Formats: sequence, C-alpha cells, structure tokens
Amino acid sequence: MISSDTSARARGRRHLVKSLAAVAALSLAAAACGSGGDSAQEAADGNVTLSVTVWNMAKTPEFKAMFDAFEQANPGIKIKPVDILADDYPDKITTMLAGGDHTDVITMKNVTDYSRYSSRGQLTEVTDLAKSPDAATLAGLDAFDVGGKYYALPYRQDFWLLYYNKKLFDQAGVKYPGTLTWDEYAKLAQQLTKEEGGKKVYGTYHHTWRSVVQAIAAAQTGGDQLGGDYSFFADQYATALSLQKAGATLDFGTASAQKSDYKTLFETGATAMLPMGTWYIAAILDAKAAGKTDVDWAIAPMPQRPGATGVTTFGSPTAFAVNKKAEHADAAKKFVQFAAGKGGAEAISKVGVVPALQSPEITEAYFKLKGMPTDETSKKAFQPDKVTLEMPVSDKTADVDTILKEEHELIMVGEKSAADGIREMNERVKSEVLN
Repeated sequence: MISSDTSARARGRRHLVKSLAAVAALSLAAAACGSGGDSAQEAADGNVTLSVTVWNMAKTPEFKAMFDAFEQANPGIKIKPVDILADDYPDKITTMLAGGDHTDVITMKNVTDYSRYSSRGQLTEVTDLAKSPDAATLAGLDAFDVGGKYYALPYRQDFWLLYYNKKLFDQAGVKYPGTLTWDEYAKLAQQLTKEEGGKKVYGTYHHTWRSVVQAIAAAQTGGDQLGGDYSFFADQYATALSLQKAGATLDFGTASAQKSDYKTLFETGATAMLPMGTWYIAAILDAKAAGKTDVDWAIAPMPQRPGATGVTTFGSPTAFAVNKKAEHADAAKKFVQFAAGKGGAEAISKVGVVPALQSPEITEAYFKLKGMPTDETSKKAFQPDKVTLEMPVSDKTADVDTILKEEHELIMVGEKSAADGIREMNERVKSEVLN
C-alpha cells in the first residue's frame, strides 16, 4: 500500500486472508448444519443450540455475561459461541455469509459491516422488534434503519472518551485532564512523553483505526463522511501527524507492523493517555479484578475544537442480527430481542459495558462497579452532550469506508501528505462511488 509493489503484496495478503476465511467458513458451516426442524419446537423440547458469532471471547466479558443471562432466562436454549479473532472478524463474517453459512446470530461489530450485509439481503428483517414499545428508547437504533426496515437491534452503545493513567500524571507533576482543546491535549502528550529505565513512555497512543482521526473530525465539524469533500479532516490530521513527528505517540507504521494492542500499552504504563471507546471500560475492570494490571486510571471527555460549546464525540452501536440462513431463526430472534431489552442491559452493565437501553439508574450503577473511577470529571466524560454516528449508514458506506481507510494509511505512514491524501479521497469517492 506504500508503493505499487507493496499494494500488490497487500492485495495478496488480503486475498490469502479471504481464502483462509473461506476455509474456516466452510468448516463453521458444516458444524452449524444438521439439526434442522422447527426452532420453536426445538426450544420447547430443550434441544436448541443457538450459534452466535463473537470476537475474542476470552477478552470480551460482555459476551459471556449476555449468554449466561439469556440461558438462565431461556432454559430450553443453549448458546454456542463462534469465536473469531477481532482483526479477522469482518473478512470472516463476509465470507461466511457469502458462502451460505447457517450460524444463527451474527454480531454486527459496526454499522459499516451492517450496511454491507443488509444491502446484500443476508440478514433477516426484524422491523417488528425494532418498532415495538420496548425498543423505542434504544440508543443507536436509528443507525439500523434501512429505508424504514431494520435487520438488527443494538444491545450496546459506545462512544469515545479519553482514558488516562493517573500515576504517570502524578509522576510528571501534571494536573489531570478536564475538557481539553486539541492543542492542549497535544501539549500534554509531549509533556508526558519520557524515557524510563530504557523504556519509552508515550504521552498518548492513537490506534490505527481511521476513526481516530476521521470520525472525530466529522463529529466535531459536522462534516459528511459520505459527501466526497474531506477538507474537514485537515486539522485533525495536522494534530495526529505532529504528535507522531514529535514522538509523543507510537508511529502508525510501527503500530501497524507490530499489531499493537492498545490494551497492553495502556495497562502496562507505556502510554499516559488513550483516546478510545467506552467498550474498554469492561476490559480494564476485568483485568484489574484478575490482577493482570495495576493501572490507576480515570477518564475525561474527548478533546474538543477551540470555541466548542459542550462535549461532542462519536460512537457506534453494536448489534445482533439474525442470519438470513439461520438454522434456528425463531430462537435467534428471541435472543436478539432479549439482548436489546432489560435483561440484556442489566447483564452487560454489570461488567462495565454501556447498553443501548439506557437510564439514569444504569449510569448510577456504572459508577458503583468495583474499580470504576468516581471523580466528577469521569462522570462528566460518561455523559457527553452529543454523540454522532461513527460512520453514516447507506448503500455506499462500505465502498467509501474502504477508500478512506486506504488513503488514511498512506497519509499516516508518510507516503502522502495530508493534503494529497485528502485530495485523493475527494477524487476517488466522487469517481468510484458517488458517480
């Protein structure tokens, strides 16, 4: 992707991944086949084993919490997780669905993938569930509206905020962050960067996802990521690239090559700050409870543009959908409805995950969880004034996302200037997608 030769190699790697995914999908399909029959009758007989795709099951405590709660409420149904590596998840799910796999419930990791699968007719319509009174207050539900029809229900609603290591701030004699501007954030990151015992401690860490730059820029400027004009990305790229140049964050090329784990970087004290989604709260709480980290952490609102009123950030719901070719469609719909309802919300909130079904009681319960920070800034960070969707949903979302991701990588590794990369985004989206 850095040169024509590298692009060819990257395409080759993607082809290899998809080929391997196809083999895995065939195995999964074979494992999922066989029981047949009416799923409602099977549930009554206590014979249903419902397959649900997940990623990194061992490191994602929400799945076990959800499955245990559902099984307790529905003794006739057992959940069989189909565990997939997080990095491989989109490619494998795409291959599975294209190959006619019969896995019952597909977890929609993001709305970009959802738009792809729903537009291809690979998901079962659940509009009846989405328009029920119980679903009226689901945060993020609108993201799954496809021409008035719904093919998934959200069970969680995440948004981005700023994690920080209190110990590293204390050692540097620096005041804990409140609501920062991006310039203040950049200065803090440089101030907190140091060498300690031959080990580099970064002031912050920007993960390799394009959203770290592009989605927050869209949220805070009102820019349209599907519109074909990406000039509103410029300021955010200037911040990201300047931090990288100053050595205040691990550079993009190294992070990509090493497949850096933001959890490890933060929990081992290798970075003082980390912009990341609320889903990480559950992972920190779990790691602390297991004695795997002693990081003394808290959260603050995402940095804002100068002159901003209130706190604006971006987020994305996570949802469950019923595979169009599900073996146990009725039981699958029952699971989707449970996950989006009170039972699912209570189950995942106990492990620090933000449910789509929200209430003041749930927020209050969050900050009573063992290991949660209780300071007022952390509580304020948990209640941003505006959360915009990470990526708009349309039939063009997947194609635009691919272009923006490719150009983002070229900018961040220095193959293109931000100005050239943005210009290429404009031209490619207009010519390859919008026209």
